Amino acid sequence: MTADPLSTRSTPGRTRTAYGSYREVTDSRGRVYRLGETDLDILGHSRKIMVYLPWVCMMAISVSEYAYGSAEDTLSKAHGWTQSNTFWILSVWVFFQAGIAFPAGWLRERGILTARRAMYLGSGMCLVGFLALSHLHDVLLALLGFGVVGGVGSGLVYATCINMVGKWFPERRGAKTGFVNGGFAYGSLPFIFVFNYAFDTGNYHEVLDLIGVYVLVVVAVCAFFFKDPPKNWWPAGIDPLSHSAKNKNTASLAKNPPAVRQYTPMEAIRTGMLPLMWVTIVMTAGVSIFGISFQVAFAKEVGFGPLVAASSMGVMAVINGVGRAVVGWLSDLWGRKTALVFVIVVLGLAQFGVIWAGHMKNEWLFLFFAFLSGFGGGAFYPMFAALTPDYFGENYNATNYGLVYSGKLVSGLFGGGLGAMVVAAWGYYGAYALAGGVSMVAAALALLLRQPGRGGRDATPAAEPAAG
Repeated sequence: MTADPLSTRSTPGRTRTAYGSYREVTDSRGRVYRLGETDLDILGHSRKIMVYLPWVCMMAISVSEYAYGSAEDTLSKAHGWTQSNTFWILSVWVFFQAGIAFPAGWLRERGILTARRAMYLGSGMCLVGFLALSHLHDVLLALLGFGVVGGVGSGLVYATCINMVGKWFPERRGAKTGFVNGGFAYGSLPFIFVFNYAFDTGNYHEVLDLIGVYVLVVVAVCAFFFKDPPKNWWPAGIDPLSHSAKNKNTASLAKNPPAVRQYTPMEAIRTGMLPLMWVTIVMTAGVSIFGISFQVAFAKEVGFGPLVAASSMGVMAVINGVGRAVVGWLSDLWGRKTALVFVIVVLGLAQFGVIWAGHMKNEWLFLFFAFLSGFGGGAFYPMFAALTPDYFGENYNATNYGLVYSGKLVSGLFGGGLGAMVVAAWGYYGAYALAGGVSMVAAALALLLRQPGRGGRDATPAAEPAAG
């Protein structure tokens, strides 16, 4: 598969900036590419650092979500909270972690909030969240401190890291985005062990305070080096208009051609593809959150021992992260949409597999489908993160992806609160069957996704915003 043939025209001459010189190339649909400035010109070093630094930050903030469940029992005993109290604190965290992506993107794209400032602010808010979890016994205050302030802080870091990778690697964003996104899951693994084996009512203050300081320092140090490329920037030496699968540098572009132009949020909504992505991520993330929330409880209900129950969660967390990187890499080879549909189908099949393993009371089979559930339950996130700029361009990606990712707001209720209601009404077998069915419907919806502007519709060129 190759990209549509495009005629080109270049602006006269070259423009000099502090980074060197560049020229703008416009394709037949009106999209502008800024060519000539290298990553060394702009950053002073290779752009690879804009993969590793966001990855480190994502691993640092992962403790807030993926290790929280391992700390719940001690938190309940230390503060006198009920299990419901601790559940709602995490639910509020998820709500604000996802909800801040759109307003943060809006502020970033208007120059009000730079990437570096967003990271600094996020790191400070994460520290406040852990201090609240450590020192506030009143559940409402802890909910505000960790759930709201900590959730917003983690969301600022998460959204900034994901958008940064997409801007610096427009020609290979699948593998790079998947790698960075994976850190948000398996980065929690050391803290899962800490919370299970070295966290009790005698030391919880020190442990939580130190984790808060750790997140602050890691994110703030990495943030010092964060920098966005100029708008419309394209890596020097890679032709955005002519590419084939035979060239290793442009193989991903052959399967995932660049967006035909830069879509504003309202234009992206009007294509119909952004709302379709939003609905699909609501359903898929809901199934994923359901699995994370109830897998250990179901294992205990079936009669599996505590080791199997805990191991199934550990397997899910690790594979959840590794799967994001693997599928990101595969999407550069297969195409983003094909990889997304594959992941969602695997997630759906895993839900039915968990039912089968539970009915058979087979522990190894249960761990296998926990593996599949973890794989499918995380790998779709980088696919949506890469599809958004693939479809709508990089210049408004912070806002556009913020809109898509906001679907996780609904998913938190759908997968957690509504999931608990379904379990109470239908039992675990009925709930898992429903989750599998929802996932298959989401896969069918993902089949309807198409890049706006290719294939005849929405191909009218639009005025390009000024570079800079």
